[in-house]
Amino acid sequence: MMSINYCEKERVFTLQTQNATYQMIVDSHGYLLHCYYGAKIERQNLSYCIQPQDRGFAANPPDAAGDRTLSPDTLPQEYSTFGVGDFRESCLDVRDKNGGVAADLRYGSYRIYPGKKPLNGLPAAYGNEKDVDTLEIDLRDKVSGLVVTLRYSVFAQWDVIARSAEIFNRGTGVLILERALSCCLDEPVPASRDILTFYGRHMGERNLERMPLRHGKFRVDSMRGASSPHYNPFVILCDSAATETAGNCWAFSLVYSGNFIAQAEVDQIDTLRFVMGIAPQNFSWELKPGASFQAPEVLLCFSDYGFDALSNRLNGFQMQHLVRGKYRTERCPILVNNWEATYFDFDEERLLALAREAKEVGIEMLVLDDGWFGERNDDTTSLGDWFVNRQKLPDGLAGFGAKLRALGLQFGLWFEPEMVSPISCLMEQHPDWCLHIPGRENVTSRSQCVLDMGLSAVQEYLFERMSGLIREAKLAYIKWDMNRSITNARSMALPPHRQGEVWHRYILGVYALLERLLNAFPQLLIESCASGGGRYDAGMLYYSPQVWASDNTDAVDRLKIQYGNSFGFPMKTMGSHVSVCPNHQTGRTAPLETRALTAMCGSFGYEMDLTQLSDVEKKQIKAQIELFKHQWQLHQLGEYHRLTDAQNDRWFTAWQVVSEDKSVALVQLVLLAPRANAPVLSVRLRGLQEDAVYEDDGGTRYTGAALMKAGLALPPMRGDYSSIQIEFQRLL
Repeated sequence: MMSINYCEKERVFTLQTQNATYQMIVDSHGYLLHCYYGAKIERQNLSYCIQPQDRGFAANPPDAAGDRTLSPDTLPQEYSTFGVGDFRESCLDVRDKNGGVAADLRYGSYRIYPGKKPLNGLPAAYGNEKDVDTLEIDLRDKVSGLVVTLRYSVFAQWDVIARSAEIFNRGTGVLILERALSCCLDEPVPASRDILTFYGRHMGERNLERMPLRHGKFRVDSMRGASSPHYNPFVILCDSAATETAGNCWAFSLVYSGNFIAQAEVDQIDTLRFVMGIAPQNFSWELKPGASFQAPEVLLCFSDYGFDALSNRLNGFQMQHLVRGKYRTERCPILVNNWEATYFDFDEERLLALAREAKEVGIEMLVLDDGWFGERNDDTTSLGDWFVNRQKLPDGLAGFGAKLRALGLQFGLWFEPEMVSPISCLMEQHPDWCLHIPGRENVTSRSQCVLDMGLSAVQEYLFERMSGLIREAKLAYIKWDMNRSITNARSMALPPHRQGEVWHRYILGVYALLERLLNAFPQLLIESCASGGGRYDAGMLYYSPQVWASDNTDAVDRLKIQYGNSFGFPMKTMGSHVSVCPNHQTGRTAPLETRALTAMCGSFGYEMDLTQLSDVEKKQIKAQIELFKHQWQLHQLGEYHRLTDAQNDRWFTAWQVVSEDKSVALVQLVLLAPRANAPVLSVRLRGLQEDAVYEDDGGTRYTGAALMKAGLALPPMRGDYSSIQIEFQRLL
């Protein structure tokens, strides 16, 4: 039975997932109106929720025939437009040959089919005919010939709906898109809602902020050329009383890595509009007759059991239907990155000494970070010159890689493909490849400028250099970094009136290069990085099953960063390393056991000079690696439960992972502030089988119900940032 139903008599579209219903209706004038999105309701036309009324200052369309209750400004639109009477935030602004901005979209036709089509040039969720059903609805503007195809792909098992919009020019004149968002959600009746957003900064990403929605507009966005560490293109709307384990909540995740907007607006009659998509500021797109524009996809997920269920549904979905390649299900190699061990100060022998120690403790890969190319001895030169520095690596990458493999290690390598140093051969040879505004000096950041990734010549050069090095050095992994925001966003390839296309063409070029590399090297692991978590979004997960979550490797700070990440992104995708103490970013000291326990939440690795450790520390690391290899499926593929609020915890932070079959659970806790004569620490577990008996690693037995309802009392703990892990096995 398909998850999409159309009632022709009532002109009602109903989308059903396992636990949710999404419904729309075509009214008598051809407007596509939103009826409901929430907990599952069977066999009901919900359009009674729409109550048109005559409201002052509400514009009425020409075909209303004196009916003042019909106004786009007060009806719940499924895809809003500007210029014809809806004064709330629009999804679509279109300028025609006369200079006017208007689009009056009315229902045209629909199609329902099993499966899902890919989006041209963009990352998107995927699935076969058994996984997903798709609804396409065409909305038409009869004056301009504009057609908007709304796509709704329903993954019923996961309570996820993937929404996108494709805009076609079926008219005779050129149209200019000045706004082309992906998603609009109008609530037809007033409701008390909170919004959860995830703000941050470099080395302090993904801080959860929750606030009630009030009249007016609340927006998070990025105009930095990347989704940014400052705001994330992932937000949650929820009932004001929603908690981790109760209440209605809706997640919206934009599958896009460039400039974005996510905005909630409470209007004059207390109804809510939410829109999401490409940021309209400085955006325009020339749409010639016969051409189309594809807006990115938004993943919608619903839970009426709070944030815990919402996260597990969305993140499980992303692992099954967004992340691709062998590392979707396989463990990523346990690596050591040389950056905090050596920074730019290394030669081959120093790297090989690190590699020998890595092999001794059980690490599987050495990643060579920044500084291996051109004349790169600091961050002021040579980006773009992707040729090995023979003074540091006399036998080249091929020779160095062979030496690593002889030790039994895989080889990974750092790139920053999108950037160029003003002092570089590439800038001398191709200054026109750099984004710049003639007559203005370039704004630099980290002593670097930005390549025009929309240029096919730039993509070709980077593919030739990167693919050559991947083959030559037999690379198993690349770390793809981006270390600055975009300025001077002008392309020499576009005329002045089309410069609004630069930002989107840039990210399309990044996607095109990533896709080409993965097609050429399907076994390659790409870890995305943007000064850490500056481009951690659903779009990058399509290409990078591992994302470096933050340049901040402090284990205690990472508790908060990983907490925020867990709401919208699978833990397996989160790159997390054990670093040295005192930590290089904060100066904090934490036990090695705690640093490892925190890093095991994600794709596990190390970022330290192993040659400087004591024999005791090396023995500890060897044991940590053996433990992670034993537990990795539970850490990375199990259900993840936030047992405390890591962002506001005062005394301790705790979390839990549970296997899919409920047979094994791990509870992990970090003590934040030791106290004399301390109260007993306790947590309530989640996700267990209530009537089963579980035994901990000390031999004590509990029922699942007891652990979840009465909770688990933890043994006394002492010392700064001490930690504990308790494993529970279900008894047969």
